[in-house]
Amino acid sequence: MSKFSKKNYSVVISAAVAASALISGGANAQASQNSEVIRSVSTDSLARPNAIAQNVTSVSQLSDVRPTDWAFTALQSLVERYGCIAGYPDRTFRGKQATSRYEFAAGLNACLDKINEIISAGLADKVSKQDLATLQKLQEEFAAELATLRGRVDALDAKTAKLEAQQFSTTTKLRGEAIFGLAAGTDGVSSTGVSSTNTTFSYRVRLNLDTSFTGKDLLRTRLQASNTSNYNALANSNSTRLSFDGFGFTGSSANNFEINRLYYKFPVGDQFTAYIAPIGAVEDIINPLNPLESDSQGTISRFGRFNPLIRIASSGGASGLAVAGFDWNFSKSASFQVAYSASNAAAASGQGGISGGDTKIVAQLVAKPSDALTLGIGYARAYTVGNTLSSSLNADSLGGVSAPGVSGINSDTVAGSLIWDITKKFTFNTWGAYTFANSTGTTTAGTTFTSWLAALSLKDIFSEGDLAALSFGQPLLRTSVTGSAQGSASTPYQLEAFYRFRVSKNISITPGVFFVFNQGSDSANGTATVGVIRTTFSF
Repeated sequence: MSKFSKKNYSVVISAAVAASALISGGANAQASQNSEVIRSVSTDSLARPNAIAQNVTSVSQLSDVRPTDWAFTALQSLVERYGCIAGYPDRTFRGKQATSRYEFAAGLNACLDKINEIISAGLADKVSKQDLATLQKLQEEFAAELATLRGRVDALDAKTAKLEAQQFSTTTKLRGEAIFGLAAGTDGVSSTGVSSTNTTFSYRVRLNLDTSFTGKDLLRTRLQASNTSNYNALANSNSTRLSFDGFGFTGSSANNFEINRLYYKFPVGDQFTAYIAPIGAVEDIINPLNPLESDSQGTISRFGRFNPLIRIASSGGASGLAVAGFDWNFSKSASFQVAYSASNAAAASGQGGISGGDTKIVAQLVAKPSDALTLGIGYARAYTVGNTLSSSLNADSLGGVSAPGVSGINSDTVAGSLIWDITKKFTFNTWGAYTFANSTGTTTAGTTFTSWLAALSLKDIFSEGDLAALSFGQPLLRTSVTGSAQGSASTPYQLEAFYRFRVSKNISITPGVFFVFNQGSDSANGTATVGVIRTTFSF
């Protein structure tokens, strides 16, 4: 049989064991026992191609084969004489499972190949005449099945050669995603006393070209086009933004394709993964520790994706964010992640590069004390140009300090995260963050922000791929101020619920709704209500 077919049908090797057991045990076992050997080959690996059989050097390595088994002597002989024994990855032989004539014929053919190797190596004396005679009879008995299998293998080889000749690239895979989003919202009572409403229908398309040169590295080039604008028309607040909004980088126009990601991630030794990106994102290397963070399959609100550790200084300006970092898995249950980001040198303001624009260094320690529990603690030091900490944080400017007196903001953020898989389907996750910000320039001001989120999610409720989630949290709130900074009038809260159901392997629909209370930390803005129906196509 061909190398390709052996790789994908591990049952061939298992069947060869049964055929060999029939050969070696033929002189001592009764006919009914021989039939049982044929029936004993597992078909489980045919249903699960990843259950690749593994050769063993001693029959004692097969945990479910006992010296009292009637075929034990035959199996032991096969290991010593032909090395024609294989087991499952869990070191079991599963000798009582059923097989078909085709599977047995495939195993017989594999066993013949093994004996041919022995003969070709000049070790013909290792093969007994009795075994060869038995093999000849088996060949005659299963001649039709062997011919059919060889025909199938030839057809598979031809199809494989055709696919290799016509595929896009031997190293690159094309993956795509398209989102159609319908959003409608109202804020109840705005600061002007008039209710604001807004309904939009928009899209976002992404094409990822993923290239691997070693099988362990990843070079990603992402193209993106979108007309999903920032959904912030309700009371002029960024708190109602959608998870998948934005045309791209600042200054980008709707419906134009741009390079949205360009990074290379590669291993350095067994424990390090390095990341370098002329156009990247901090979350590519710093784990968000949020099972709902996906903007196409998870949360429908922007606030529900990332904590301030990742959000602060994340916009990158007109040409994106340059990022470098690493992930050090120093033990089986813990890793240390570090990233440095800076506005791209081509930023429209001219304040790009290593130190000219927004910059940030972030470090996070992730621990997994058990399979069900993941913990994280992180710190970020950031500098943002201007008097706004970050619009993506759902925050206002630093106490309303005017831009002429403030050249930028230094901030220190500490965040803690927890993911608890209560059951295989039921998960609780939460994060909390403190941000200490101080202005730079002729006007001085300082403030402390707090923010947190807690969520419950349930997978596979009615069918595989479904996901229901409920989250509640507090966007950035000023808790203390110094200098010219101004405190917050009201505490903002956000409540979100969504249900994703999978129509097919490549299509999912996510209806959801979220409420923002006291948007912009001002009760006069009313309560915003945003309903979303997001349809995601992946290919």
